[in-house]
Amino acid sequence: MSLENTSSNRSFGGWHKQYTHTSRTLHCNMRFAIYLPPQASESNKVPVLYWLSGLTCTDENFMQKAGALQLAAELGIAIVAPDTSPRGDNIPDDPDGAYDFGVGAGFYLNATEAPWNRYYYMYDYVVKELPAVIEGHFPVSDVKAISGHSMGGHGALTIALKNSDAYRSVSAFSPIVNPSVVPWGQKAFSNYLGEDTSTWLEYDACALIKNAETHLPMLIDQGDGDQFLHDQLKPENLVLAAEKAGYPIELRMQEGYDHSYYFIASFIDDHLRFHAQHLKD
Repeated sequence: MSLENTSSNRSFGGWHKQYTHTSRTLHCNMRFAIYLPPQASESNKVPVLYWLSGLTCTDENFMQKAGALQLAAELGIAIVAPDTSPRGDNIPDDPDGAYDFGVGAGFYLNATEAPWNRYYYMYDYVVKELPAVIEGHFPVSDVKAISGHSMGGHGALTIALKNSDAYRSVSAFSPIVNPSVVPWGQKAFSNYLGEDTSTWLEYDACALIKNAETHLPMLIDQGDGDQFLHDQLKPENLVLAAEKAGYPIELRMQEGYDHSYYFIASFIDDHLRFHAQHLKD
């Protein structure tokens, strides 16, 4: 598979780079960003943290706004940020142009309903195709963790819960933890997956945690000033499900913080150190 390097920037002794490639999974050209710390080399392959962004975002939001690269360089961790959906002139989108469905809002699932099921396979892209690309072209190991924000927090939690053998740890900021019962998730799932709500539970962290056999280290930060807290995010639902399942999670409610990248930048160092502890264990 060929990659096209579209930008390269030196940062904290390492490199932030953007690449495009033709995705066999999504049937379109995709872009991702990777930060390679200064320790990365063919003789010293470094672990990877995959970051999944939220609604309307691209690979750029986290890399430019989170302030994560300096500590990633110190810790010797690569960071990979994919796009949030397939893109292109032929990609079906929300017919009303809404931000919470379609392009920019792939919800990290495999769509089963037409016309979405030809392109919207973000679950397979993140779990299978992208790691194969990264591990095949860059000086990184197969040791990895996953994190994300909002819709991406939903993606990180569900992907980790469904693939606990593939990741060392999982974290999230402001995640949609129970999408099958909130407006964002219901809109996306009814279109991507159809009206049989039993199929939605395959991508709902509150449902998945009940049957998880392996307990990955899990850290969640949620601002109590988040404008989406009560109608879209509902972290208390995940806490209750985890308690019933005996699944240990750490949920930190952060006073006054909202849904923005100001919140993420305030606590990203905690998440990087959390993942470094498990990536290098």
